[in-house]
Amino acid sequence: MQIRVYYEDTDTGGVVYHSNYLNFCERARSEAFFRLGMSPELSSGHFVAKRIEADYITSAKLGDLLEVHTELLDMKGASFLLKQTITKEEKKIFELVISLVYIDFQGRPKRIDQEVKELLLSLFRSGSVL
Repeated sequence: MQIRVYYEDTDTGGVVYHSNYLNFCERARSEAFFRLGMSPELSSGHFVAKRIEADYITSAKLGDLLEVHTELLDMKGASFLLKQTITKEEKKIFELVISLVYIDFQGRPKRIDQEVKELLLSLFRSGSVL
């Protein structure tokens, strides 16, 4: 997914706020579902972040055009692990590894059924550009 850096994403020096890289990654994950005409909130549950590791390599600036790449690293019973890389002109500037847990609408962890597994594999296998 391409993201343009706007003024609202930056500080007074035109550098992207650190928290906005997390927002860019969240938008890319959601957009993967929206492109299929779906919502990230599925009929039986949704996903919440459990753990995040972020590596800020270099800054993005006002006006930059960024690309978010998403790759499924691992899937377990009720959780999965994604790596998201943000590039600018094909150079990595940020990397995120996020553990997401599938929960029901009462907030309890829920086993990822076969249908949801197949969906996640189709959305995030092999470094999709989202």
